[in-house]
Amino acid sequence: MLLVTWDSVLVGVSLIVAFIAAFTALDTAGRVAVSQGWQARLWLMVGGVAMGIGIWAMHFIGMLAMMMPMHYDSGLTVLSLLAACGACVLAFAQTQGGLRFSRRRWLIGSAMLGSGVAAMHYIGMRALLISPAPHWRLSLVALSVAIAYLASAAALWLAFHLRQSEKNILTMRALGALVMGVAIAGMHYTGMAAAQFDRHSMTLAQGVSSQGLAVWVALVTLSILGFTLLASMLDAQLRAARLAQRLKQANQELHQLAMHDNLTALPNRVMLEQRLDAALRQASRDGAGFALMYMDLDGFKAVNDTWGHFVGDRLLIAVADRLRGQLDDDMLLARLGGDEFVLLTTGNDSARTVALAQRLVRAIDAAFELERYLLRVSLSVGVALWPQHGRSKQELMFNADSAMYHVKYSGRNGCCLFEPAMSASAQHQLALANDLWQALERQEMRLFYQPKFRSSGSELIGFEALLRWQHPTRGLLMPDIFLPRAEKTGQIVALGNWVINEACRQLKQWHSDGHEHWTVSVNLSALQFHQRDLLETVRQALLRHQLPGGALTLEIAETVAMRDPQFSQQRISELQKIQVSVAIDNFGIGYANLLHLKHLDASELKIDRSFINSLRADSEDATVVSAMLALAQTLNLRMVAEGVETEEQQTLLTRLGFDALQGYLLGKPTPADRVGDFIVS
Repeated sequence: MLLVTWDSVLVGVSLIVAFIAAFTALDTAGRVAVSQGWQARLWLMVGGVAMGIGIWAMHFIGMLAMMMPMHYDSGLTVLSLLAACGACVLAFAQTQGGLRFSRRRWLIGSAMLGSGVAAMHYIGMRALLISPAPHWRLSLVALSVAIAYLASAAALWLAFHLRQSEKNILTMRALGALVMGVAIAGMHYTGMAAAQFDRHSMTLAQGVSSQGLAVWVALVTLSILGFTLLASMLDAQLRAARLAQRLKQANQELHQLAMHDNLTALPNRVMLEQRLDAALRQASRDGAGFALMYMDLDGFKAVNDTWGHFVGDRLLIAVADRLRGQLDDDMLLARLGGDEFVLLTTGNDSARTVALAQRLVRAIDAAFELERYLLRVSLSVGVALWPQHGRSKQELMFNADSAMYHVKYSGRNGCCLFEPAMSASAQHQLALANDLWQALERQEMRLFYQPKFRSSGSELIGFEALLRWQHPTRGLLMPDIFLPRAEKTGQIVALGNWVINEACRQLKQWHSDGHEHWTVSVNLSALQFHQRDLLETVRQALLRHQLPGGALTLEIAETVAMRDPQFSQQRISELQKIQVSVAIDNFGIGYANLLHLKHLDASELKIDRSFINSLRADSEDATVVSAMLALAQTLNLRMVAEGVETEEQQTLLTRLGFDALQGYLLGKPTPADRVGDFIVS
């Protein structure tokens, strides 16, 4: 047998090529992981081909390291190259199926790559034009194939787990490439050791010579691998630059969201407090005063209730724009939420500050034209000056708010400077708001019940539950004193849920006392009507007290029902599925029409008391009420009149055909233990 010697320089070159090829493959696998679409497919193809060429080049440089003249069949040489490239592309495609690298895809990819590397090696050996052909030691052949599969499995595992690594990425890829390169070289030289050449072997003088092949392989391989690595580095730099730009833009957007109101783009409470802190520090340092204005729109809730939140939001945007137009650049206008605005301005000259506040009031007093809507609201402004009206942020905000509420109680649509006497009234309101949070826990809420009779006035058919607050120091409070604050803070939902449960509990007691035909109606606030869990709250109350759904009627104001007819239709339909009746309250003062009412599928209409108060047989209101009654009969709705205070009204309403009546003439709201007074024996 021929004793084969090796060129140590070329052996070293082959190991270097294997390392570079492996590093290139791992690097491009990372490019595939962060790319999408055609870019990912392009990097997959480039990476697979580059690794295939690298493995193939390492193989032939290793063969050239044998100190013997050789010629190669060009066709088989090209075929071995294609086998290596194709196997690498298909195998590395198995690593790009998502975040989770399954064992099945790993084994399939390893089999593909191992088979491709083994085929490349032995097709390359077959390309040797030598006679006689070499003899093979099958044990070493089997070992080389096994190494090929193990090396392939290691290569794919590393390609997946290092493709998105961020910590010490270059070091980890270099170590991974070293492992892959040594494994690939080990397979090659094990396979070469399996070949035994006869001492009389002769190369055939045809095909490609070893000298020409050495130059060709070296130039092409280094060019391709170098270009691939350079392209990968440029792509990484461009991607990093784009990512940095996106991060910068995202940070700007996050800062905008954190510091500004989404609707009006005005600074929000967070930014206001930061600027107010800065103004306090500067004022304490140089003595320059500043002014704080607390502003609230008058009549905005009516716009929301009548025309809906979409129109209300557009009005807030228009108000913000109009206010901005009256201000200088060094003034800060912020929106705290809802219809509340705060203005921070330099200087504490009272005359100049009040003049500015009056200018803002006049600006808002002009009508707003929003397409087909002509809307009017006004502005109440309270002014606090530093240091006259407070030295801390909290004190200034509270006193400006107190002055604003003083304007509201004095007729609205104006402004005033804070005065110490105003704080007492503000403290009163604040204390009432604080007490309200604990009113339910202290069991201070009460329900009064106003009876509802058949139109003849003789048969009691049920009650309307009305909320009262038995305050421990202020006595019995009517809902108009505390419900607006509850609506503003969201406490109205908890109060409303308590009313539903308590009314059902009381009704169950009346049923147990023998009045099974009685019903109870409960008013829903706008916020409660739109609560996601309203249906479950009602269902649980009925189930807890073992009441049929028909025993409970939920009343919603006409303006609430018409704010979003599509939602109202859906919500009323949901309530009717559990047999709960729905009444449209205060009917006639909004903008309901026949089409909307037809689709709402309510059970009854309650005519607003403003029509009943001035009702006379020959009055215009009688004509309007008759038309409403005809509408209700057309839609098969029960008609209820509230606010009946005279016998003349009762007689007229009965003659018109109303189904039920309620009012002070028939019975005032009373505690549950006194409803027996309404029962006619």
